[in-house]
Amino acid sequence: MGNSFGDRLRQERLARSLTQSELGGSLYSASYISLLENGRREPTVDVIKQLAKQLQLAPHSIEEWVLPVSIEETQYLLAALYARQSWDTRDYEGATRHAAEAARRAAENRDPVSWWNMAYLQASALLKSGEYDSCIEVLTALMEHPLSTESAGLMVRARQILASALLGLGKLPEAIAEATAAVQQGADTPEEFEAYVTALRTLIGALAESGKLDEAWTHCVTLAAATNDTLPPQLAGEIHWVIGNVAFMRHDVPAGLTHHAMASRLLSPATDLARWAQFNKATAWVRLSAGVVEPATLEAIERSELAHSVVGANIADRLEVSLLRARWLYLTGDLAAALDLLQEISAQQEHLAKHTAGDTALLLGKVLKASEQPQEAMAAFNEARDHFALAGATDRVALALDNILELRASGLSRHAAS
Repeated sequence: MGNSFGDRLRQERLARSLTQSELGGSLYSASYISLLENGRREPTVDVIKQLAKQLQLAPHSIEEWVLPVSIEETQYLLAALYARQSWDTRDYEGATRHAAEAARRAAENRDPVSWWNMAYLQASALLKSGEYDSCIEVLTALMEHPLSTESAGLMVRARQILASALLGLGKLPEAIAEATAAVQQGADTPEEFEAYVTALRTLIGALAESGKLDEAWTHCVTLAAATNDTLPPQLAGEIHWVIGNVAFMRHDVPAGLTHHAMASRLLSPATDLARWAQFNKATAWVRLSAGVVEPATLEAIERSELAHSVVGANIADRLEVSLLRARWLYLTGDLAAALDLLQEISAQQEHLAKHTAGDTALLLGKVLKASEQPQEAMAAFNEARDHFALAGATDRVALALDNILELRASGLSRHAAS
């Protein structure tokens, strides 16, 4: 059976078909129950008594959950502790390793709830590390487990991460399908509000990357409606971040600037430096895409570079930040420096999602064309077209084709391969 307070609490709650809000009643919020279940808070005597009343159990029986009852359970608890400590210190490789060990021991102890929690943590750490294929492999097992198939809340959490992993691989249609399913389930699962919001953000991102900006904006309206004064500032900031991204991509620069300014005020590098780094990367990218070449854009690039260097970003993130710098160099006329940087990124494109590899090739083609190297530019544009086609980014395929046709029409590519 369960071998930690949080794991056992979740197991007993699910067995009674209670939501986290229902279990907390009028005394404890759903978010506090979530913290207890994930081992982020220790219960007091009063909390134990109240939860025992809600679960119709004797208080002493709940108190016993805190204590391991065998060597095997102790080994699980140690592995789970190390996994959570690694996660908290952003050691995602360590979190992956320890969570996998904890999941294995939970399976041996025939403790499905603990196995699910640790497998979920393992998948989350793999996602953070950019190990998308391995993440999907773990998630497949999670989603096939009876706990997931019987609990809409757990399925929302698993689907949300799966959608993010698919987006990371550049598999846009698949990411849209999984994120849509997570959003549909999450809308009816109040206790998983944060997972629902994250799934909605992932769906908006995948739709935007696919060129479906009107559909993405429709979901932005839904996301904005979910924003209220009770949301944690970090979550509210991320909502404004996503809405601003789509506004920029729709060429609504004033709305983009407004939402990103609000995101910048709400997001705190002290709270989550990694997310702060991602925000600055995203805001710099959409600003450059909208042609906003101004000091504030350069500041966002520099903040992203600095923050990513501090948090120890994975190689895909580092390459994407370099791509930002290359785009800035191109737009400010430093073609030689942009070309050198793009060639370095292209040599490592296997670490990039397909649509990002396509963006790299497309920018490389533009730099080569401006540098009067038409044959090389044509090859880069063709490569961009192929990457975008594999990613399912049809609007960007059309953009690559426009550049190919323009180059052919200019007469500069007479000897270039088509």
